[in-house]
Amino acid sequence: MTLAALADAVGVTVVNLSVLKNNRAKAIRFSTLTAICDVLGCTVGELLEVDPA
Repeated sequence: MTLAALADAVGVTVVNLSVLKNNRAKAIRFSTLTAICDVLGCTVGELLEVDPA
């Protein structure tokens, strides 16, 4: 799935998804996170990881 297709399906801009994809986001709305998971058919835990640094 392209970033543009995902953005359209989730209802956010490509720029916002790009910020998330490139690890430049400082926060994410829970509604956006759950919408991404709904579209991708995954859980929140599958998208997030803890970086101890």
